[in-house]
Amino acid sequence: MFNVQKPKYHIFVCTSSRIGGQQKGFCHTKGAVDIMAAFMEEIEERDLGGEVFVTNTGCFGICEKGPIVVVYPDNVWYGSVSLEDVEEIMDKHIEGGMPVTRLEL
Repeated sequence: MFNVQKPKYHIFVCTSSRIGGQQKGFCHTKGAVDIMAAFMEEIEERDLGGEVFVTNTGCFGICEKGPIVVVYPDNVWYGSVSLEDVEEIMDKHIEGGMPVTRLEL
């Protein structure tokens, strides 16, 4: 039997990815790739690699609220996320268990 590693949290970041692989769109132009990289860096620095996964996604369909970050299994959706918000999301939500209400959609 194959043992699947299941994370405590899975963070999805809209990077405006397209099926063809080209990134274009609102979240991408608002720095979503840098936000994704910041989450990856924070996860590594906090030694949470086995507990927290981060994945880039395509459009969630609410571009005017972007960049969008979704945290599962909590089903918390964050909007207008900036690079400066990554550390707060990691501190309060991922490590503290409390969503960052000012960013919630």
